[in-house]
Amino acid sequence: MTESAAPGVGAAVHDTVRDRVGRVMGHEGPYLQVRPLGGGVEWDADPGDLRTLSQDELLSALVSEANARSRKAGSAGLPLGHPDPMA
Repeated sequence: MTESAAPGVGAAVHDTVRDRVGRVMGHEGPYLQVRPLGGGVEWDADPGDLRTLSQDELLSALVSEANARSRKAGSAGLPLGHPDPMA
């Protein structure tokens, strides 16, 4: 991906080097800061290593994230759909 084609802030992307998905939050020098879709710590990515997600890929990634949160809440003994008071 060329610098002019770098995804903009808010774009959902796949980092092909780390095999992770996230949203572009900003940039620092030549790198873009990407945050996991479910929140968390940002990482720096070379714009050339990022590919913008299609709508289908974004939906699939968001469902996977929601399922992971549901499994985590269920395994903690919390009712599903109930926020974790320790989070």
